Amino acid sequence: MAAIRCENVLFRYPGESFALRLPALAIDSGEALGIVGPSGCGKTTLLRLIAGILQPAAGRIEVAGECVSGLAFAARQRFRIARIGLVFQEFELLDYLDVLDNVLLPYRIASVLEMDDAARGRAEALLESTGVSALRNRFPGELSQGERQRVALCRALVTRPGVILADEPTGSLDPENQARGISLMRESAAAAGATLVMVTHDHDSLDGFDRVVALPEILDRSEN
Repeated sequence: MAAIRCENVLFRYPGESFALRLPALAIDSGEALGIVGPSGCGKTTLLRLIAGILQPAAGRIEVAGECVSGLAFAARQRFRIARIGLVFQEFELLDYLDVLDNVLLPYRIASVLEMDDAARGRAEALLESTGVSALRNRFPGELSQGERQRVALCRALVTRPGVILADEPTGSLDPENQARGISLMRESAAAAGATLVMVTHDHDSLDGFDRVVALPEILDRSEN
C-alpha cells in the first residue's frame, strides 16, 4: 500500500521559469526512500508539496490516504502537524525554548493534538533513545550540531507520524555525524513503522535505504 502517491503534479513558482512536472511517484508504507539530484532540480519543492506547504497548480498528491493537494491552507497545516514529521537542514529549533519544549512544539501549536502525559512520556523516551535526555533543559544555542539534529528528529517523531520528510537533514554536519544522523533517522523511522523520505544531493549517504530515486529521471521534460 502506498503511503504517498503523486500523480500528474505540476507546480510553478510565480514569476519564475522553474516548473516541476511529476507524472507519477508512489512510496510504499514503511519504505525508506532517498531522492537525489543536483541543486535546483526540485527536490525541496517536491518535499514541500508532499508536506502540503506548497500546493500544486494541477495533479493529485495523497499522503496516508488523504488528498493533501485538495485541502485548504488551514486544513493542510493541521494535517501536516498531526500526521507528518519534518526534519529540516537547519533543524529550525526555537532558540527561546529548551530541548524538551522544542520536541513538544507540535502539541503547543496545533489544537488537534492533545498535550497529555502520554505525549510528554513519548518526548522523554525519544530524548533518551537518541542520547540527549540529559540535555532536556538546555537551549538550542548550547547544543552541538549533532545534538540539534537529534532534537529535531525527536520533534519529528513525537506525534507518531506515519510519514517523515527530511530535507538535507545532515547537510550542516561533519561526515562522522552525517553518518550517525542518517542511521539514527532510519532506525527511528523503522522502529516507529513510519515511511521515510529524504532528499539529498549526496547519493553516498543513502546506503541501506530501500530505494533511491534520481529526481531528474522521473520528471516530465516535454515542456521547456
